[in-house]
Amino acid sequence: MKLVRDARTLKLKAICSLRSAMTTFNSFHEDGRLTTVLLHLQHATEMLLKAALVQKKVAVFDKDKGTAYGFEKCANLAKMHCGVTADEAGVFKAVDAMRDAAQHWIVFVSEDILYLHTRALVTAFDAVLQRNLGDSLSEHLPTRVLPVSTMPAGDFDFLIDREYKLVADLLAPGRRAQDEAKGRIRSMLAMESHVADDVQVSEKDIERVLNAIRGGKEVADVFPRLVALQAVTTGVGPNINVTISKKAGAPVKLVAGDDPAEAGAVREIDLRNRFHMSATQLAEKCKLTPPKAAAVRRFAGIDADPKCQHTFEHGKSKFPSFSDHAVTRMNAAVAEHTLQVIWAARNAPVAPAGVQAAA
Repeated sequence: MKLVRDARTLKLKAICSLRSAMTTFNSFHEDGRLTTVLLHLQHATEMLLKAALVQKKVAVFDKDKGTAYGFEKCANLAKMHCGVTADEAGVFKAVDAMRDAAQHWIVFVSEDILYLHTRALVTAFDAVLQRNLGDSLSEHLPTRVLPVSTMPAGDFDFLIDREYKLVADLLAPGRRAQDEAKGRIRSMLAMESHVADDVQVSEKDIERVLNAIRGGKEVADVFPRLVALQAVTTGVGPNINVTISKKAGAPVKLVAGDDPAEAGAVREIDLRNRFHMSATQLAEKCKLTPPKAAAVRRFAGIDADPKCQHTFEHGKSKFPSFSDHAVTRMNAAVAEHTLQVIWAARNAPVAPAGVQAAA
C-alpha cells in the first residue's frame, strides 16, 4: 500500500516504540520496567492510530488549538473511520489508562496481567496495521522479540479474583500495605476501559473500592465490568494471539458514582466529564444568547432532567453544569417550536404540555 508521507512517518514511529516496549518487557532489568513498557506501548498505539487516520484523510489536529488530538480522541475516530473494533479499542484504552496511572502516580500491575495486556495489544496492533496500512509486524519484528513470559496469564476471571483477594489481604490490620493495595486497585479500575469509555481513575474511586473491600463485598459487586470480560488465546509459542472481549450476553451493572446505596460499585462515568458545560458554555454551544438559552432551558425542562443537568457543590456554593444531552434537547426544542414561540412563552408558569415528553 502506498502511504502518504505523514502516515509513513507515523507508522515508523509506532513500530520503533513497539520495539522499545518489547525490548524492555523481555529485559532482565526490573528498575522502571513496568512504566517503560506502558509508556512505549501507549505511544506506539497512538502513533499507529494517527497513521491510520492520516492515511484515511481524517483530520487529527484541533483547528482552534492547532495541536494534534490526544489518544482518546484518536481512538474514537479510529473506531469510526478505520475499522478499529470495540475489543481492539478496549485493550488500547486499558493500556493507556494504566500508562496514565504509572506516569502520573502509582500503579501495581501483576506480571501475568501485564503480559496478557501486552500480548493483546500486540495482536490488536498487528490487525490494525494490516487492515489500514497494508503492513505486518512480521516484516519488522522477529517473533523472538515478542513478549515472552514464564508466567503466562491464565483464565481472566481467575486473575481478577486473585487480584481482588490479594488487595483484601494487603488491607488486613497490621499489614501496612495500603499503597500497594491502592496501586493494584488503580490497575483494575484502568482495565474497565475494555468495556467503558472515558474511564478516569480518581482517588474517590479508589476510596470507594477500599471501603467496599473492607466491607466484605464480592468482586462482582465492586468490579461488575471486569467480571464480564474474557481473554481468548489462540496459537502456540511466539505465535500466540490474545483477544480480550466482553462475554457474550454478560450483563454489566452500571451505577452513578454518587449513589450511596452502591458504595462498592464504580461510577458509570465521571460526573465532571459528563456534565462539563456551564450555563454560558451551553448557550454558546447552542448558538444562543444567555437569556434566550435560559428561556429554552426552562421551556424544555432541561434543569429538571438529571440526564441534562447536575449541580456540583463546593461548600455553600453551587455550580449547575450541563451535559451534551442538554444541547440535543435544546436544539430539538428550538427546531420544533421555533425560538420566537419559546421566547414568548418565557414567563409561562409551567413548560408547555408535552414538551418534555416529546423530548
